[in-house]
Amino acid sequence: MDTHPSVRCGEGSRLVGVGDAQITEMGSTEFSRGILVLSLVVVVLASGLGGTDARASHFEAGGRTLLQVQNDAQVPRTLARTKRVDPLDGFKKYRGGYNITNKHYWSSTIFTGIHGYSIALLWLLGGMLYVAILLLTPLCCTSKRERKPKTHPCTRCCPWPLPIGIVLFTVLAIIASGVALAGSSRFHARARSVKNIIDETAQRASATIYNVTGAVRSMQNDTELYGSVGGPTGLDSASRRLDDEATRIQRKAQRNMRMISRGLKILQVTTVVMVSVNLVAILLLLGAGFLRLKRPFHMLLVLLWVLTFLCWAYFGLYFFLDRQVVFAGDTCAAFDEYEQDPRSSSLGTILPCNDQLSATRVLRDTRAGIYGFIQQANANISSLRSSFLPQVGYICNPFSPPPDYTYQPESCSASEIRIGDVPQVLRRYTCSNTNGGICGEGEFISASQYTRVQAYTTSVQNLLNSFPGVERLVSCQLLKDAFNDILSRDCRPLRRYAHTAWAAMAALSTVMVLLALTWVTVAHCDGKHASSDVNPHLHKNTSPPDADINKVENDRLGLQSEA
Repeated sequence: MDTHPSVRCGEGSRLVGVGDAQITEMGSTEFSRGILVLSLVVVVLASGLGGTDARASHFEAGGRTLLQVQNDAQVPRTLARTKRVDPLDGFKKYRGGYNITNKHYWSSTIFTGIHGYSIALLWLLGGMLYVAILLLTPLCCTSKRERKPKTHPCTRCCPWPLPIGIVLFTVLAIIASGVALAGSSRFHARARSVKNIIDETAQRASATIYNVTGAVRSMQNDTELYGSVGGPTGLDSASRRLDDEATRIQRKAQRNMRMISRGLKILQVTTVVMVSVNLVAILLLLGAGFLRLKRPFHMLLVLLWVLTFLCWAYFGLYFFLDRQVVFAGDTCAAFDEYEQDPRSSSLGTILPCNDQLSATRVLRDTRAGIYGFIQQANANISSLRSSFLPQVGYICNPFSPPPDYTYQPESCSASEIRIGDVPQVLRRYTCSNTNGGICGEGEFISASQYTRVQAYTTSVQNLLNSFPGVERLVSCQLLKDAFNDILSRDCRPLRRYAHTAWAAMAALSTVMVLLALTWVTVAHCDGKHASSDVNPHLHKNTSPPDADINKVENDRLGLQSEA
């Protein structure tokens, strides 16, 4: 037995076999495979979430084929809800299911608001026809109207209920406008909440990927260790690909969120402006009508007609949003289906969980690789404990035995140490390099060896720390949690507020039609009344010649009698 108080570092490494050579070798193959496989897992998921068509390995093809068969078997249930008329496809039925990346899906859903769009178009055409009649009537019917006897028809044309109807419809329009503004405002607030949840989910997915690449990148600082686990052709390419995918996820999420935010903001601002202008217009029209300001009255009446057209168009738009797309119809139903079974959901066509089977297989291989690495490390520690380091504890293996390899970090006992704490245990056995390369008593690991061991074990611990996030990404739990949050908090209020918005817009549009027609009747009555006021005056000016002659004759006779 060697009792020498000091030993050279190289000799100590060969003696106990626990320096960098043994700790690096006691599972470098398994760890290298585990790192690369884990990288491929996240690349597969990132590719799906990032919207790219690239795939990382051959595992994905088989999983996608199996899932495609399962999805095809459940297509009738998921497609029946979205079967509707598509104007871009010759008004044929759209049968592609819920797919927000398909223009035919959008055209078929927007077309569901055809009732509002049709009424708006008919109203606009009716107004144009009425204006054309008003402009052409004086040109072709002047002579006939001059020969027609003139009367004062105001009592027949403008009965007393008209002013009461105008006031009543104005009050109803104000009430409907307030309800429409409140409903649309709350709807957009909930829609922004959903947008924020989706944005945060994308950010968490990117953060999970960056955690993996950070652990990989920490090994790249040591050339010898880095070369033993893949080198430039292995971890380097996988790390760059992961970083690219994480950046792509963030960039695409930001672009989509900006687009959604812009669309919601435009819809909200235009709704507020339209309803506000409508309120001002009906109040000004009320004042101009009772004050008999002819020119402002006619201009405001034209504006009121145009605003009524916009009200019907917005009714169709909000009806489409409520019934089909924005989280109140198709989307909430798709979220519910996805939460119950991602593979049978039509939402799976645009989300990465259609690769769940292949990704789960790869993730199991990763767990098996890290499990084997830690088991090998504990086997080496067991030999050390039996020789001269009985106080060294075993490394905690957070994975259950085969065949499941379930991640169970809470199963570690108090006497076991985390793999990330291994450098702290080995620090007391590391040479201080104060004696010209001669290690002191109990020191048998060189500083360079300790540095590599520290990088290696820290990287493994970082991977283990990020493993729950990777598992949630692979199992689609990240998306399920986000969708469950939306379903439990936002879907029902969104339905309620969207329904309130389109119902209020429908009521406002109807009241605006009645109000506009009432004002047109009043304007027509005033026009007739004005013409009847002029005609008697003309009659008095055209018939007096005989009266003037009689007056002149009487004046002449009076003068003669006086003479």
